[in-house]
Amino acid sequence: MTRVALDSNILAYLAGVSHSAEDDDKIDRARGLLTQLSQTASLIAPAQALGELFVVLRRSGSSADHARAILLEFTEAFGTASSQARTVLSAADLVVDHKLQFWDSLIVTAAAEAGCTLLLSEDMQNGFVTRGLTVINPLTDKPHPKLAALLDPSV
Repeated sequence: MTRVALDSNILAYLAGVSHSAEDDDKIDRARGLLTQLSQTASLIAPAQALGELFVVLRRSGSSADHARAILLEFTEAFGTASSQARTVLSAADLVVDHKLQFWDSLIVTAAAEAGCTLLLSEDMQNGFVTRGLTVINPLTDKPHPKLAALLDPSV
C-alpha cells in the first residue's frame, strides 16, 4: 500500500484550525481528501509535523490538554515517522543541497525514511522530488497526477 505523509498544515486543517473564511474551505477539502486517501493509502504523520501542529493549536487558542488530545487522536489514526540523528543529518543535507528550510527538510527526510512516496503539504515546493518522495500540494485546483492516481485507481 502506498504510504502518504502529512505536513503540519494539512494536519491543522484536519484539526479544524481556521484563521479565515478561506481556511474553512481548505478544512473541508483536506478532510474529504483524507477520507478518500484512507481507502487507498497508508497515512503517516511525521513526528516533526505533529510537533508543529501542537504549536499551531496552542497559538490558535487550544489548551495544552486539548492540543495533546488531538495529537493522541492523530497518532492513533495515522502511522508516525520519527526523527533520529541520521534523519537530522540528512535534513541538513537537503538544506545545503536544495536550500530548503530545516524543519521542512526534517519532515521530508522522516517521510522518505518511513517509505512514503508522497508528502502532502500546502506550503512546500509542489512537485519537489527527493529520495523517491514527491511533495504535493493537495489543495490546488488540479491534483498532481500521482495524487489523482491514488484518488481514482482506474486513471
